[in-house]
Amino acid sequence: MLDYRDAHFFGMTNGLSASSSSFDPRPVIERLPHLPGVYRMIASDGTLLYVGKARDLRKRVSSYFNKDVGPRLALMLQQVAAIETTVTRSEAEALLLENNLIKAHAPRFNILFRDDKSYPYLRFTAHPFPRIAYYRGATDRQGRYFGPYPNAWAVKETIRELQKVFRLRTCDDTTFAHRARPCLLYQIQRCSAPCVGLIDATRYRQDVERAVRFLRGQSQGVMAELQARMQALAAELKFEQAAVLRDQLGALARVLHQQAVDAGSEDVDADVIVAITAGEVACVNLASVRGGRHLGDRAYFPVRAGAVEAGEVLEAFVSQHYVDQPCPPLLIVNAAFDECETLPMITAGGEAPQILRPGDAALKGARRRWLEMAEANARLALARRLAEEGSQQARTRALMETLGLDAPDGDPARLRVECFDVSHTMGEATQAACVVYENHGLRSAEYRRYNIEGIVGGDDLAALRQALTRRYAAAARGETSLPQLILIDGGAAQVSVGRQVFAELGLDPSVLVGVAKGEQRRFGQEELVFADGRPPLRLPRDSQALMLIAQIRDEAHRFALTGMRARRAKPRRTSQLEGLEGIGPKRRQRLLAHFGGLRGLQAASVEDIARVKGMSRNLAARVYARLHGQADPTLHDAH
Repeated sequence: MLDYRDAHFFGMTNGLSASSSSFDPRPVIERLPHLPGVYRMIASDGTLLYVGKARDLRKRVSSYFNKDVGPRLALMLQQVAAIETTVTRSEAEALLLENNLIKAHAPRFNILFRDDKSYPYLRFTAHPFPRIAYYRGATDRQGRYFGPYPNAWAVKETIRELQKVFRLRTCDDTTFAHRARPCLLYQIQRCSAPCVGLIDATRYRQDVERAVRFLRGQSQGVMAELQARMQALAAELKFEQAAVLRDQLGALARVLHQQAVDAGSEDVDADVIVAITAGEVACVNLASVRGGRHLGDRAYFPVRAGAVEAGEVLEAFVSQHYVDQPCPPLLIVNAAFDECETLPMITAGGEAPQILRPGDAALKGARRRWLEMAEANARLALARRLAEEGSQQARTRALMETLGLDAPDGDPARLRVECFDVSHTMGEATQAACVVYENHGLRSAEYRRYNIEGIVGGDDLAALRQALTRRYAAAARGETSLPQLILIDGGAAQVSVGRQVFAELGLDPSVLVGVAKGEQRRFGQEELVFADGRPPLRLPRDSQALMLIAQIRDEAHRFALTGMRARRAKPRRTSQLEGLEGIGPKRRQRLLAHFGGLRGLQAASVEDIARVKGMSRNLAARVYARLHGQADPTLHDAH
């Protein structure tokens, strides 16, 4: 990734500012070059409103002020007080910088697509008997990769298909090297058992190559080859071998029959991208086609869209998606977008993909069916999201009404709730967790865990005190703002601790609410305990507010529990020999190898340990003492 901090070398920055009421963009535009780069729209208070890329900065920025724009951009332009630009050496650099800025600052008026997971691939390993495997991560030259697939299910389903037809192995290399007899997959005809020599390397490689051709869309050629080979074996009276090929043909025919959206003999790689909008909510459905085979689809929802058109959503998705993913030679879309600005950047100097839209003569047959399927799935996904969001919005409003909360600027989406829970096992590995609810949803990126130190094990109140102090000390200094509601998993004792902490910090305790579980710890028996002196409140089971509180409280409990377990397991994964003076990685490895592991070392005497290369008797005695919980004998001798 390029570093843009040195403006003299990597690019030049031009910034002009004015008040939002008197901002005149003409002087800024006149000084902009006809070069690629990134522009930033800035508000009068310094807030970053929008980040965009451009092949030609002057033309792109001026387009905002000399033509009609949608209501979302019109609202943004009313708030612009400055325009800053960075000139880059190429259009590809502009695309990378734009995405870096969007991810770092999340500007209010950008359409943001967030997906932290890399896409899965199907991999053939580099081995005399290649393995087919699910793979996620950076690709290399050590194997052959097919994909990316839209989701893990598509990869695993493809692997199952290949096992049925070509009987390729899926076991890891260690298992493969140590098999003494065929596994169950051989018994159910999903593997040809190369691990025990039931198929030779030549025949296995032929099956691998057929599988590769099948993935590339050459299924008809594979079937013709299998039929010819089967007939030749039958003519040579090798009926058992011919029967194996007959079974392969049958399995392949069934797979092709199930793959109703197969493009036949056409070997094409394409992405079908459909954008659907409904009010201020948008959905993008991405369907992947590789080797002429439809691999499934995946729905994406921009974090903030507003009232936008489908073409604008498509442009944002294409710009952000293909920074990290290879662009196929064919894109099928349901709306026009600014291809002149986007395509040269995502191809980074390579061949630009072909774009097919509704109305194009080439959009027919399987390609039209792919687009229709993607549109139908996008509408279904958007309908589900609207139903879910409607339910969450109703819960947020019910919570505000029940507890008398005021959201910033009267917008319920900006209501922020934070919830705390403490978890430990018999006082071990105590950890406090804080989860965040905002914009009608849980914001996992803002979750935090606090390792609790310096308290008596099992003292939940002391742990809570430490977590609240650490969390809100910045708010007491005026560096951050308090959320509108802070939930604490607990009753009056926990709320009392929170009230004391807030009094010491000089903060308003009225935002603190305890969620006390009932006697049987069942949903519907919760009692809300307030830090500002209000009487406890018990909500009915069908209360939308109670459902939201329980949802946030349960998420805090889950997050705290998983963190505590991970922290507790960490020292248990550490060797008992670590930290012992004189025993470094090499000696530790030599000891474990000599005795066959930690259990064998624990059973050894001091004399046995001293016989290991590099070990003195004093050092052996120290190792023995550490393993058996005894005092260090060398320290005793020193006294």
